[in-house]
Amino acid sequence: MLRIGMLTSGGDCQALNAAMRGVVKGVCSKRKDVEIYGFKDGYKGLIYANFEMLTSKDFSGILTRGGTILGTSRQPFKLMRVPDENGLDKVAAMKHTYHKLSLNCLVILGGNGTHKTANLLREEGLNVITLPKTIDNDLWGTDMTFGFQSAVDIATDTIDRIHTTATSHSRVFIIEVMGHKVGHVTLHAGIAGGADIILLPEIPYDIDVIADVIQKRSEAGKPFTILAVAEGAISKEDAKLKKKEYKEKLEKRKYPSIAYELSEQIQKKTDKEVRITVPGHTQRGGSPCPYDRVFSTRVGAAAAELILNEDFGYMVAMRNGETTKVPLQDVAGKLKFVDPECSLIKEARLTGISFGDKIQ
Repeated sequence: MLRIGMLTSGGDCQALNAAMRGVVKGVCSKRKDVEIYGFKDGYKGLIYANFEMLTSKDFSGILTRGGTILGTSRQPFKLMRVPDENGLDKVAAMKHTYHKLSLNCLVILGGNGTHKTANLLREEGLNVITLPKTIDNDLWGTDMTFGFQSAVDIATDTIDRIHTTATSHSRVFIIEVMGHKVGHVTLHAGIAGGADIILLPEIPYDIDVIADVIQKRSEAGKPFTILAVAEGAISKEDAKLKKKEYKEKLEKRKYPSIAYELSEQIQKKTDKEVRITVPGHTQRGGSPCPYDRVFSTRVGAAAAELILNEDFGYMVAMRNGETTKVPLQDVAGKLKFVDPECSLIKEARLTGISFGDKIQ
């Protein structure tokens, strides 16, 4: 009997169900003696042995369904070695559940934090395979993550819709896109949506440069300006602060988010009317786009092949259009940032897009 445990951890996104479907269909196409244990609400289900027995039928008809049929939760890696409120050792509890159910392996779908815990379980002797889930596309070792393209599509659609009202009212519009630490979604949606200014965490901005771009557009007969701003965008002044100092500043910030701070600064410097749009969790929701359906099905099937070959301890990745495997220890704890010197940034600059910085 082949016993597989599955869980989805961290923030939800499109194509989680599609990826799990790919795994189950791949395994069940080769073996009939398969038991699937679906752990509820991420690592919490593994810790407290909260699971349900699933069959291949449970994964039928979910290719287009967003979210996750297993539920999810955030379990910070830094707290995994900290006992719960009842003194329970979380790592020991996860290992106990794994061995009590006589699992052959765990299939874990998640982002950066999820992979750190997955690698911890690998180090503890469990058979683990992971799949690259996150709208941020910030997992090291893979060119793409599922959820990313769907989020880009939604953010782009938001920018597209803002264009008409921005033009009609000659306003400055700020669209705040998800991305605390990395700006991949903002970069791609900003370019696809025709944003005039794109602000990323990786490129500290100068508010005077932003104001100057808006003024010059006005003088050129373009009375509206659209800014695609990552929620983790940072000014050049704040970028010089130490991590602790910046965190303390954020805690005291009077603004709900970076978009509101920028709005006030822009209005003071340009006398322009500014409006803010925050698509927020809509970027995580809804049905996965066709690209993500194909991508997640492929990595799911590749994970199934690893399971059938008893080849554990890897994340399934996509590199140069081909599925491959990357050792978990190489992935855990590493983020894939936007390279400010990459060709995509350079090409965007050539089209006239400003990143809020001064180019020497």
